[in-house]
Amino acid sequence: MAYEKPLPKPNADTRPFWEGCQENQLRFQKCRHCDHIRWPPSVICPKCHSSDTEWIVASGKGMIYSYVVYHVAFHPAFENDLPYVTAVVKLAEGPYILTNIVGCDPSKLKCDMPVEVVWDDSSQEFNLPKFKPVN
Repeated sequence: MAYEKPLPKPNADTRPFWEGCQENQLRFQKCRHCDHIRWPPSVICPKCHSSDTEWIVASGKGMIYSYVVYHVAFHPAFENDLPYVTAVVKLAEGPYILTNIVGCDPSKLKCDMPVEVVWDDSSQEFNLPKFKPVN
């Protein structure tokens, strides 16, 4: 069965992130001048304005900063997932990422709950980073 959910559209800035996902790695830009780790990637560091960057592999650990539980599918491909959780996760390294929380009853979720990355390889094109609560 073909994957029918919307997929990312990588560009030159985000390609290293998505290539990392294919290897089950969360990669983020890091400023070589001030060490600020950021998402989304950008040409210059928002902290010091340096353009000297590198990509680092993050731990995949973080905490739920905010979340919402969807009880209505706003795209037909998500109907079988209801209810599903979309969340902002603050990673241990600092960046915030918009993602889904899986592997947990949505009523058990709380802000500041520790989570870790899991990989959804349902699509042949992308491994998608999602997060689950740490037991």
